[in-house]
Formats: sequence, C-alpha cells, structure tokens
Amino acid sequence: MKNRNTIQRTLVLEAVNTLQCHATADEVYEAIVKEHPTVSKATVYRNLNLLSEMGEIRKMEIPGGPDRFDHRCHDHCHVRCEKCGRVFDVDMEYVSGLEKGIRDAHGFAFTGYDILFRGICPDCRKGE
Repeated sequence: MKNRNTIQRTLVLEAVNTLQCHATADEVYEAIVKEHPTVSKATVYRNLNLLSEMGEIRKMEIPGGPDRFDHRCHDHCHVRCEKCGRVFDVDMEYVSGLEKGIRDAHGFAFTGYDILFRGICPDCRKGE
C-alpha cells in the first residue's frame, strides 16, 4: 500500500488536473476537503509546492494575487482578468529565448520567464 504522503500527494495532483483552472491553493484545498475532510490545508499547500518542485504541476506567482497552480507544465503564456482575477491560457506560440536578448548590468544568469497578459474575460465583458 502507498504511504500516507504519497496518497495525499496523489489527491492534490488529481485535484489540480481535474480543476484545470489555474487554481489557487485554497481552491485546491476546497476541492479535496469535500471528499476527504481529514486532509489539512497545510498538507495541501506542502504537496502543491512539492509537486511544482518535482515538475508535475506548474506554480505561477501572480503579482498582487495568490499563487496559482497549472496542470500544464510546458512553457506557455497566460492572461489574468482584471475584473474577476481568473487566469487563462493564451492561445499563441510561446516565444523561446527571449531572456537571451536582455542586457543585464546586475550579474543575473537568466533561466526563463513567465508572460502574464492583462485583460477582461468574456464572462466579465458580458456583465458590463
């Protein structure tokens, strides 16, 4: 039988894969606790961070908002709705190598980047 940590990690991974909405840690926790009320919020947070370190999910740090967790790990761009705060994938080809064109005077060795566009989602546009 799997150990407890592996079972909890599997629950967290399944929740992120099922939600498919760039969920926050709280949203993942709420999805899990409905079926597994004994799982703690700390366990969910710990496993989200572990899964992102393992490359199983992608952690997105959102300026001015909570971190989000994406089931899609390949490089791609996102857009955040300025009204409701939801995050969506952007349907465009990812531009690789952009970091190579940076002239840096501070000694950084750039390893990558995330592009986050701003906009208003279709649902919020309908409500205007």
